Amino acid sequence: MFGLIGKIVALPGQRDALVSILLEGSAKMPGCRSYVVARDPKAPDAIWVTEVWDSQESHRASLALPSVQAAIAQGKPLIQEFAEYHATEPVGGVGLFAVD
Repeated sequence: MFGLIGKIVALPGQRDALVSILLEGSAKMPGCRSYVVARDPKAPDAIWVTEVWDSQESHRASLALPSVQAAIAQGKPLIQEFAEYHATEPVGGVGLFAVD
């Protein structure tokens, strides 16, 4: 499995709009096991996105999907910065199958 955890900072007052765009654009992504968008309670404009994919290739392929391309185009003007980005190797957990 392949995982990503990222912190995105929206422009002031645009966090909820960005959350909506990210959630709408993430439906029906082949190979995506989990896609969670969360508000950061300590930072009024920050969002954390946690993703789990079957593989890095599945993630890479998702970036070409029309729904994802549309979300990128809509969301990009609302983003102040990508504050953090971490690739992970998920091994299991609630809702995920363990890997060898």
